[in-house]
Amino acid sequence: FTRRPTGPHDVTFEVAYCGICHSDLHQLRDEWKFSTYPMVPGHEIVGIVTEVGKEVKDFNVGDRVGVGCLVGSCHACDSCAKELEQFCDKVIMTYNGVDIDGSPTFGGYSTLMVCNERFVLKIPENLPFDAAAPLLCAGITVYSPLKYFGMTEPGTSLGVVGLGGLGHMAVKFGKAFGLEVTVISTSPSKEKEARQVLGADHFLISKDEKQMQDATRSLDYIIDTVSAPHAMEPLLNLLKVNGKLVIVGLPEKPVQFAAFSVVHGRRLVAGSSIGGIKETQEMLDFCGEHNIYCMIEKIPVDYI
Repeated sequence: FTRRPTGPHDVTFEVAYCGICHSDLHQLRDEWKFSTYPMVPGHEIVGIVTEVGKEVKDFNVGDRVGVGCLVGSCHACDSCAKELEQFCDKVIMTYNGVDIDGSPTFGGYSTLMVCNERFVLKIPENLPFDAAAPLLCAGITVYSPLKYFGMTEPGTSLGVVGLGGLGHMAVKFGKAFGLEVTVISTSPSKEKEARQVLGADHFLISKDEKQMQDATRSLDYIIDTVSAPHAMEPLLNLLKVNGKLVIVGLPEKPVQFAAFSVVHGRRLVAGSSIGGIKETQEMLDFCGEHNIYCMIEKIPVDYI
C-alpha cells in the first residue's frame, strides 16, 4: 500500500520499531467483530522524522517520534475538549479505522508512517528507542488509571494482577510513584522476575486460597491487566475499605461479581482505556525522567 502525501499539518517518519500488542491478535482474528481487511496492524510505533508539512511548528526532520493507538479525532466534542481523544465518538484508530479522507488506516507494521501532528509524540532522547515503543499502548494503559483514580500516593499499596506487557509496566510505575507493590499471578515462576527484576514488594499466587485469604483487605488499589476470564471476588476481597479496582484487560467473557463484594467496604470497580495525547506525552516525559521503559524481546519483521 502507499501512504498519503505529507499534508500541511502532517509529520512523516520512517518506522524504526513497532510493538506487538495482544489487541493486534484480537483484531487480526476478528475476535471483537469489527475488523476490516486488508489490515496492517501496529499501534506502538516509533521512528525518525523524514518530512514535515509546511504548517508544522513543533517537529523537525531527524526528531525521534512515536504514534500510539490514535491518529485523529473530531476536536469538537466534550471528550476532545477534555483532552480525552480516546473517547471521541469519531476517533480515528491507527489501524482498522477510516482516515479523514475516507481511506482505511494502516498501522506500524510498515516502513513509513504519515500522521497529523496533533497525534505525534516526542520520544525522550535518553530512552532506548526499541523499548520505548510499547509505552505508547502498554505504558499509557496503566499510567492513565494510576493518575486519574489518584492511585499515586507514596506509601499506599497497589496490587497488579498479571505480569505481562501491561502488568510489568504497572509495577514499574507503581514503584516510581513510591507505592508498595504486590504482584498477583497464577504463575509461581513469575515471582523471581517480580521481586528481583521489577522490585515488587510482595507476590501472591492467586490460585493459592490461603495466600489470598491471608492478604484480605491489604491493598488500597488494584490494576487488573489480565485478558483471560478469571474470578473477580478473590481480588475484591483483597481491597481495603474504599479500595479501588481498575480493569484494563479485556476478557472475552463478562466480568461478574456479587454486589456485596463492593457494597461491603465501599469499593470502587472501574475501567480505563489508554489515554489522551497530552497525557501520553506526560507519561513519556515521566518515563524519561525516571528512566522507565518496557522489557522487550526483539524479533525480525519477517517472523511476524
